[in-house]
Amino acid sequence: MNGLPVYRWRLAPEGLATVRQLRARGLRPGGQDVAAQLERPRRRRGPLIAYLYRVDLAKPVRPMTPAKRAALDKANAARRICPECGRDAGYRIPPSLGMCTPCAYPDTQLAA
Repeated sequence: MNGLPVYRWRLAPEGLATVRQLRARGLRPGGQDVAAQLERPRRRRGPLIAYLYRVDLAKPVRPMTPAKRAALDKANAARRICPECGRDAGYRIPPSLGMCTPCAYPDTQLAA
């Protein structure tokens, strides 16, 4: 497919890694092209595909800047605020509910 080598699950050669594996090593693809594909067969739907990158061409992960950290903290804090009651829920509000648990299920009372 597309001229890329395709390897089966757990049979990729040394020197190739997925984005998650690179990240675990403190690396990133760094603009390089995909070197190969990894396929994991599934019964009902098509196979799962993961792209593999060369480890020797990977670059170090860029360090977190103070501005980026502040933006992430602000975004995470916004995901904790309930749009119904305006309180900090203490956890990330699930998108499926769209509000904190007490607002989503007002009739359910927790046993103290």
